[in-house]
Amino acid sequence: MAVLLVLTVGAAAIVRKGEPLTRAAVATVVGLPAVATGAGIALPHLSKTGMSVVAVAGSVALVAGAALVSYGSVGLIRSTCGWWRVGTGAVLLAVTMIGLFTGGQAVAATNVPRTGLRVETPADRGFRYEDATFRTPDDVELAGWYLPAANRTGVILLHGAGSTRSDVLDHAAVLARHGYGVLMVDARGHGRSDGRAMDFGWYGDEDVAGAVSYLQGRPDVDPGRIAVIGLSMGGEEAIGAAATSPAIRAVVAEGATQRVAGDSAFLEDAYGVRGRIQRQVNGLTTALTDLLTDAQPPVTLRAAAAATALRPILLITAGEVPDETYAARFIQRGNLSVQVWKVEGAGHTQALRTHPDEWNRRVTAFIDGALGRAAG
Repeated sequence: MAVLLVLTVGAAAIVRKGEPLTRAAVATVVGLPAVATGAGIALPHLSKTGMSVVAVAGSVALVAGAALVSYGSVGLIRSTCGWWRVGTGAVLLAVTMIGLFTGGQAVAATNVPRTGLRVETPADRGFRYEDATFRTPDDVELAGWYLPAANRTGVILLHGAGSTRSDVLDHAAVLARHGYGVLMVDARGHGRSDGRAMDFGWYGDEDVAGAVSYLQGRPDVDPGRIAVIGLSMGGEEAIGAAATSPAIRAVVAEGATQRVAGDSAFLEDAYGVRGRIQRQVNGLTTALTDLLTDAQPPVTLRAAAAATALRPILLITAGEVPDETYAARFIQRGNLSVQVWKVEGAGHTQALRTHPDEWNRRVTAFIDGALGRAAG
C-alpha cells in the first residue's frame, strides 16, 4: 500500500510536467491499479473496522487513483481523432472494468480485515465445549471450539469467507445433538486464529490438516471416523483437503463453486460464449491473486473430488443460486461418488435455515452412511 501511494504521488508529479500524451498514459497506468487496490482494501475494511489506518490509506488510494484514471482517460481520448475516439473510449472502459473487477477481487481476497467472534458460544445452546488450539503443518496456530463426541465420530466444521466459527453455531448444534464430536475452526486470519487471512481458501489444505491431527489425538474420536463439513469457502477447503488427507472419510460442502480459474470451466457449459469470457477474466483474477499471496493456488475442485476415490462427497447447492448447481454437476462428472442435493428456495449457505429438518436428516444420514454407525 505504501509503495502504491508513492507511485501515485510520483505519477501526479509527472502529470504536471510531462507531455500531454505521456501525462495521460502515466496517469492511466498508475491510476488503474491504485483504484483496484484502494477498492479492494477500503471497502471491506470500512465495513468491518471503520476508519482505521488501513481503511483511510485504501480510501486515499481509491480517490487518487480514480482522479488519475479520469484525467488519463480524457487525455488519451482527446489524443485520437474522429471516430477513433469512440474505439479508444471503448477500449479504456473495457480495460478499466476488467482491471477493477480482477484487481479488486485479488486485493480484497488477500488483504482481509480481521473478523471477530460474537458473544454467543456453544454453552448458550446448552452444549459442553472446550477451547481448542492446534498448529497447522506450516506452523500457524488456529483456534476453535470442540464439542466432545458421544459416538466416536469427529466432524470438522468450517465457516465461509469473512466469518468465523460463531457463524456455524446452528450447524454445530444439529451435529452435536446427533452425537458427533464437532471441531469448529476459525480459518487462519479469522476470529482468534493466527496467520494472514486468504478469502479464496488457498490455505485450506494446511488448516484442515491441522484440524484432522487435533481430532486424531482426541480420546473420544476414532481416528478412522472423521468427516468435514464446510460452507462456501469452507466447503471448497473441505473438498480440497480430502484429496490430500486419506483420514477424511466423508465431505459435505455447501455453496462450493470456485477458488481458482479452472473451477469456472462449468461456465462454458452453462453460458456459452459469455461463460468463456468470464472464465478468462477469472484466470486473470487467479494470476493476480497468486502475485499477492504466499499461498499456492490449489488444484481445481473437480480434480480434488476425483482424487478422493471412493470416499463420498455431498454437495449442497442453493436453488436460488444456479451457478452452485452448475458447478456441483461439473464436479460430479469427475467422481461418481459425489452426490448433489439442490435445495429449492434456498439462498447461499441457507439450507439449514430454510429446510432444517431435511438438512438434519440428509447430512446425518450421509455421514452415518459413509462412516457406519458406532456405539456410543
